[in-house]
Amino acid sequence: MGQSRFLVGAFIGLIAFSGCSNKSSSGANVTGAANATKTIGVSIQNREAQFYQDMVAGMTSAANKYGYKLIVVDANRDNQRQQSQVEDFISKKVDAIVLTPYDSQAIGSAIVEANNAKIPVFTADIANTAKQGVVVAHIASDNVQGGEQAGKLMCQALPGKVGSIAIIDEPEVTSVQDRVKGFRMAVKQYCPNVTIVADLDAGGDRQKANSTVGDILQSHKNLKGIFGINDDSALGAVAAIKAANLSGITVIGYDATPEARTAIKAGDMYGDAIQYPDQIGSKTIDAIHDSFAGNKPPARVTVTVGTYTKANAK
Repeated sequence: MGQSRFLVGAFIGLIAFSGCSNKSSSGANVTGAANATKTIGVSIQNREAQFYQDMVAGMTSAANKYGYKLIVVDANRDNQRQQSQVEDFISKKVDAIVLTPYDSQAIGSAIVEANNAKIPVFTADIANTAKQGVVVAHIASDNVQGGEQAGKLMCQALPGKVGSIAIIDEPEVTSVQDRVKGFRMAVKQYCPNVTIVADLDAGGDRQKANSTVGDILQSHKNLKGIFGINDDSALGAVAAIKAANLSGITVIGYDATPEARTAIKAGDMYGDAIQYPDQIGSKTIDAIHDSFAGNKPPARVTVTVGTYTKANAK
């Protein structure tokens, strides 16, 4: 009797849960009530990243507040796949589309298709830089300001505000372009005697960053600091420094993921610029809600970036 009651309760709980969130056969995560007034298609460039998981959580919370349904799919860092996902959203006649483009240039043609279908397009975190395609609003961190925060941390950490440093970059991504711009501005202003001796592309990937930093350490024996444009880049740098049995190299990251916070607490990294992806997600849905109501949201909505150091670690 106790077992049958348990099975019935579990079955009811499963039904209730499936009404709020489920995964379709296509791999899409669907959240929201069955009687949702609007459906929003969301294509994330890489849902394995903690940043994007937090951003989707913010979107989900806001969508639930407004009674909207979300269909969230993972482009898995594949532009062709993301293009196909937009086409699928169009065929499903969603009411709006949110993109974090994997390729900011190539995504333009998919946005045009959505424009032609009269479906409003919004971008979050990463912008569309193609000359084609109309985006209603772009919601993102103020990455220039965030890069400045990272640069200030670097200047603060370097003894005497002198030495050679390197940037582990991902130059094709618009948000990263802004981060590096802000970082360079801050270094020039706050520690002008510091020299950036390398700025290399590691694709935001930890293993590539590890290999790239290993090469930099070989060619620049007196390196004093490394700025990783995301935490995978920074953590890859930390691993390379440890593998080379070196110390005294300041590592600054970007995002303040849980793993990076642990590294900062341990002293392996000095600090991070910290984004608030949940706010980016919720503000994206707020902008869509304004658009649905017939209002014109700002073309660009920015979220301030802070800093995270050992002083913030608990």
